[in-house]
Order: sequence, then structure tokens, then C-alpha cells
Amino acid sequence: MALKVGIQLYSVRDLMDRNPLGTIGQVADAGYRYLETANHRALEDDGVGFGVSPEELNEVLARSRSKIISAHIFPFCEENYKKVVEYNQKIGNHTVVFPMEVFRDYDDTMRKIETYEKMGKMAAEEGMRFLYHNHYQELQEFHGHKVLDLIVENTDPAHVNLELDTFWVLRGGVDPVELMKRYGTRIKMLHQKDFAKDTKTPVNMFDVVGKETYITREVFNQYKCNDDFVEIGYGQMDIQKIIDTALEIGSIEYIVLEQDATKLDQLESVKRSMEGFRKFEGIVWE
Repeated sequence: MALKVGIQLYSVRDLMDRNPLGTIGQVADAGYRYLETANHRALEDDGVGFGVSPEELNEVLARSRSKIISAHIFPFCEENYKKVVEYNQKIGNHTVVFPMEVFRDYDDTMRKIETYEKMGKMAAEEGMRFLYHNHYQELQEFHGHKVLDLIVENTDPAHVNLELDTFWVLRGGVDPVELMKRYGTRIKMLHQKDFAKDTKTPVNMFDVVGKETYITREVFNQYKCNDDFVEIGYGQMDIQKIIDTALEIGSIEYIVLEQDATKLDQLESVKRSMEGFRKFEGIVWE
């Protein structure tokens, strides 16, 4: 068994904005054939966020020998879930991902977890898999419990599981390998990037923003340091150990590049990460 390397198309978002279908071909040529889409305007666009029909997208996927393996959908709610599910089923994708959340306090967290369970159940009834994708704020604690623990403990694994972003786990002050071992088969996919060796900010973001801070989206963006992101294999993360742990867990099929920021051209960035991925054992591309 080996992990399949994929890419979150947010990594090349500027190119996707200008030429989404052409960019899919360029990404495939770079070696990424397992694609994850990012639709952050899902009330206006039922599809993958760049205004193309499933028929158009399927033609491009066939030509580039690519496959949509999952889709970040925001919002994913009762208002749009039927149409979102219908579109994704037409392109052969059966995994939807809740991409980001912020949490005011314990009660707010528990209300939102109820929503994840509800939407996860609705997705499951349509033959879809619902995953939650973390950033660092899910490692914040309320009433002595980490938010991510509360999500795992208060949802049914038949309805809600995790796409674990190991970079953001590290930024939350937790060893991603230890957290992977803790959650085990609740993890179905990994997001991977690398953390700069020469960073001028603390590894633990809570040393920057403070553990008592309400991490709104504005606060998140304010303290997000683009210099902390580097391409795969060029930073300080033990990616080989992450891969090895994923293989031991056995429920994780894909390790997906998500490059939040880069000093390079976005296409050159993902090509460099592909070179980095090829240094590791236990992964495949096609």
C-alpha cells in the first residue's frame, strides 16, 4: 500500500481564476492527477467554484487523465447540499470537505458540531463522505477540551471524519504524528505543506495570538505569515514520518498538497513540491 499524491487546486488559485480548465491540464502535466477542488462560493456555484458544467469538466479530466477526489465546499448547508451532491456525483467525486471554521467558545463549538453531524448524515444518505478540514484554531481548548477532540468525540464516524492538515496541527502546538495516532481511522485524507526552517515566528501560533483570543477569520488572516510556507521537502516537517504513520493507520488514501502561500510562481511552486514528494518512500502518483 502507498499514499496517492494529490493537489488542492487552491495551490494554483490565481491560475485557476484566469484559466481553470487549462490549469488542470498544466497541473496534470506536472504529475498531479488526483485533484481536490475549492469552492468558497457554493451558494452561487453548485459545482467546483469556477463556473464550468460537469460535462465540460469531465472532458478535461478525461484528456488529462485526472480525477476529482474531493471538493472543499463552503457553505455546505441545507440550502445547497442537494445540488452540490448532484454536481459532484456527475464528476465522479464522492467526498465533500468543510474547509474552515472559527469558534467563539464552547457553546458555539458544540452548536457547530451539531451542524457537521447533520450535514454529514445528509451527505451519507446521498452516498457521499463528509470530512472536516482543520487549521490551528481547532487546537484551541474550551472547558479543557480541544475543539478537534470535541468534533471527533461528538460526531458519528459514519457521518463525519477528518481531512487532517498536518501543517496547521503543528502550528496549533501539537505533534501531527501523535495526533494522527490518536485519531487513527477517523482520518481519511491528509493535507501537506512544509514549514520554513528560517521562520521568524514561533512554531506554535498560540504563542503569537494568545490562547484566549477569539480567532476570527480576520484574526486568522492578520497573523498568517506567508513566509512560514515553503514547498514540500524544503522545510522542517518530518514528512516521511507523517507518511509512515498514515500507512500504519491504513484508512488514509491520499496525501494532498495545499500550498497556502509561496514566493514562487504558483505553477513552479507545485512543481518544486512534486520534486520534494519524490524524495519520500511510501507514495505514488498514478
